Amino acid sequence: MKGYSIIEMSEKSARSIRKNCNISLKDAVNIAHNIKGMDLAKAEDLLEAVMKKERPIKYFRYLDSVSHRKGYGPGRYPVRAVKQFQSLIGNVKANAEFKGLDTDSLKIVMVTADKGPMLKRFTPKAYGRAGANNRDMVHLSIVVEEVEK
Repeated sequence: MKGYSIIEMSEKSARSIRKNCNISLKDAVNIAHNIKGMDLAKAEDLLEAVMKKERPIKYFRYLDSVSHRKGYGPGRYPVRAVKQFQSLIGNVKANAEFKGLDTDSLKIVMVTADKGPMLKRFTPKAYGRAGANNRDMVHLSIVVEEVEK
């Protein structure tokens, strides 16, 4: 079982996990890198802007053939992956509210995107052959903490 990159979780923190998301690992890693350390409300606004294609997710890794966006550098609009992150943020917000934390003062302290199991599919081809059609799944996890303002 994978551990967390933070040593200990305080009483004023909440977490959420999504397993087996059928999204691109490369997009998920870049989104996680962009929202780490943000306030939860700010991260929600960023993801909403990406959904509307008003603001790109800035890519720091897997840059081959990634176009530059004016004012941001290399970036894309990974809508499918952003939907999963929006759901993850909604879950962690509900978990924090259940624990009695102030949802307006939550900060993302850890967010990860890890490789999950592989979906193996085959496409039939001519002369009795078959082509592999493999797809990696992604596990997402997030930890937020209440900060004093």
